Amino acid sequence: MIERRVHIANVAPVGDAYRHIGVRKLTPAIGAEIEGVDLAGEIAPAAFAEIERAFAENLVIFFRDQRLTPDAHIAFGRRFGELHIHPAAPSEAGHPELMIIAADENSARANGEGWHSDVSCDAEPPLGSILHIRTCPDIGGDTLFANMYAAYETLSDGMKARLEGLRAVHDGEHVYRGLYADLGVADRPSYPRAIHPVVRTHPVTGRKALFVNAGFTTHILDMQADESDAVLRYLFQHLAHPLFQCRFRWTPGSVALWDNRCAQHHAIWDYWPARRYGNRVTIKGDRPF
Repeated sequence: MIERRVHIANVAPVGDAYRHIGVRKLTPAIGAEIEGVDLAGEIAPAAFAEIERAFAENLVIFFRDQRLTPDAHIAFGRRFGELHIHPAAPSEAGHPELMIIAADENSARANGEGWHSDVSCDAEPPLGSILHIRTCPDIGGDTLFANMYAAYETLSDGMKARLEGLRAVHDGEHVYRGLYADLGVADRPSYPRAIHPVVRTHPVTGRKALFVNAGFTTHILDMQADESDAVLRYLFQHLAHPLFQCRFRWTPGSVALWDNRCAQHHAIWDYWPARRYGNRVTIKGDRPF
């Protein structure tokens, strides 16, 4: 199976040299660290245009040593579009846009365990997410990110043909109900549920990406249950191949901006009882097509 994946370096496009920011790629498939930018300060239009380009080319980009106030975090997110309010998770007081990402010795779970695309159960899933980590363990707590363009492009022609035109159900009910009860968050009467194409076309790049994930995708429409289960089981295993991934080690003040339309991520909770704390701003997206 590896033979058809060895050209993964060709999946990520490479453009002209950057003039206003530094860009250091983490792997050939996905991820880059951005240097020379203060996200809390004034970002010149030319520099922001290069940040957008790096985001499109690398699917997830990282910034170190950022001192973001809540207002600065929200303001940076709004440069990409209208902000999304999470349907279940707690937020900072007075800032519903700022989702709390936290785990410590009293936690029964941590946010983001398992491969997923954020809130893909929404009818218009988020464009992207911006996570600012303030406190993190000295060891552990890394996050994996995977390239869903690569996951699609390395499928066999036969599997691509089989997936063409298929739609799948993404359901938040089994994910969110009771999830934050230990934090005093009451459940809503219902949680989002949506139907999306199994393979979506990115509205900016025009490239196709696999758009099913183990967190929210429950079944493929117009298939027998056992057939749907078998196809999804294969796709979930396939999309998690290490050749599609990068791994980011957080330090206090790190910021990650990832594209939920063409990337998935998996937060690793290997640091109990240490504390990890931060906030996520999420950018509204469009209906997948």
